[in-house]
Amino acid sequence: MVVMHSVLDELPQAIILHDHGKVLFLNRMARELWHVENSSAKGRRIIEVLRRHTLDELVLTGGEIELLIGGRELLCRSVPGAIICEDVTEKNQAQRELREVMAILSHEFRTPVAGIMGVLEALQYDLPTEMRENFVSQGLLEIKRLARLVEDMTVGFRVSTLRDIVFSDVTCRAEKLLQPELERNGVTLVVEGDDTPLHADPDKLLQVVLNLAENAIRYGPNPGVIILRATLEAAQAWISVLDEGKELVDYEVIFKPHQRGPSARGYGSGMGLYIIRSIAESWGGIAEGRFVPAHEGRPSGNEFRVSVPL
Repeated sequence: MVVMHSVLDELPQAIILHDHGKVLFLNRMARELWHVENSSAKGRRIIEVLRRHTLDELVLTGGEIELLIGGRELLCRSVPGAIICEDVTEKNQAQRELREVMAILSHEFRTPVAGIMGVLEALQYDLPTEMRENFVSQGLLEIKRLARLVEDMTVGFRVSTLRDIVFSDVTCRAEKLLQPELERNGVTLVVEGDDTPLHADPDKLLQVVLNLAENAIRYGPNPGVIILRATLEAAQAWISVLDEGKELVDYEVIFKPHQRGPSARGYGSGMGLYIIRSIAESWGGIAEGRFVPAHEGRPSGNEFRVSVPL
């Protein structure tokens, strides 16, 4: 019996052994969750020890239920002679985030699709050349927007293809893609550390750079300057974008899905920083935001950056 109790104490689930509803043994996880020791629990009814009538009913009815205990979400199952409680907090949170992300992306897809449909419907008619060209340009913009949404959805799930590159391999592509939005918002992009060596997936790194830069364009001052740079620190590289915006109250909250900063302009899904962090974590890096004071001729502003292990 002592050996069995020792084995149960090593399990990650909370386990309550009972005899017709009277407690026989609580393993370590159960003792920690309910803050009770076996010496005071043994022989008492489950409802007296755990203070949950639903668990007492679970013994009689069988099946499973979910409970919130000590801030943790537990899936509790009744089996003959025992109740087994599994911590499903992280699993449930991941499912909630997935549903939220899918709802956001569904909403974001509807806008460009509706725009493209409107353009195609208009082009059915005999229109003046200038008006027709305007409709075609509008349609192309919506298609590009749709393509970026698809890219954002899929790039994080691709298998990484790591190779030795320099930062300029990514920034040259990024500058071409960002140029229309930079010009439209009156923003100047300054790139530093072009020759920084990196060992990374260039497509995933490009997606991070694009999202960082677009975030700065939309949230930072317009007109203004944003600085994109790569630096080496110990065994990792940092890719950062600095704008000249005012310090934010909370930098962590805007890494969550569907969150936008107070100075955001125009359309946006609130997914940019969430995607950045997801990609960074997939290669073992981190993503963070902070306010950087003016230093050695560099302006103060909001800096968002990701680490890239070397």
